[in-house]
Amino acid sequence: MKKLYCFDFDGTLTYNDTMFLYLKFYNSSKFRMQFVKHVPLFVLLKLKLVEAEKIKKSFIASILKGESKEKIKKKSQQFFEKYYPEIFRTNALEFIDSIDRNHTESYIVSASLDIWVQPFAEKFKMNLLATRAEFVDDIFTGNFIGKNCNGAEKVERLKEATKGKKYDKIIAFGDTSGDREMMEWADESQFKFFH
Repeated sequence: MKKLYCFDFDGTLTYNDTMFLYLKFYNSSKFRMQFVKHVPLFVLLKLKLVEAEKIKKSFIASILKGESKEKIKKKSQQFFEKYYPEIFRTNALEFIDSIDRNHTESYIVSASLDIWVQPFAEKFKMNLLATRAEFVDDIFTGNFIGKNCNGAEKVERLKEATKGKKYDKIIAFGDTSGDREMMEWADESQFKFFH
């Protein structure tokens, strides 16, 4: 029996949202300064008066724009080494360890940026579908390639990645409304399964 597991990352496998954690780790003084500057936008976001993707892009760019791919990759590896396994839900790690790799294909499907989730996906021997950071001449532009990997985009990315493949069962794991479409698309959905 061939299964497909689709795991949301932040909050589902981890206790924390990794975006703030990573950006603070990357440059704590810049993070503090930009966080204060973005507070009015975060308030508008809470009130649903602005698009989440715009705020996310603005905040990430305020810290990482202009940085080299090499430096970001290096910092992402250091971030992994510092925070694995402590930010992960214990039963999520136990579940991942028990996956029958011969009969299961697994994807992390995350709205977080691919640059800092990649080392974790590699550790778990999983494929990664995440919001893609745009680099030009190996410098981060502050933009994303394509859409923020959230909501309906998660399903689009999964369909694209698994085109032509057949599964007996597709199981999705999520913890927020951003995972709803992915969970509706799957044959079986597990909400806050590891909480």
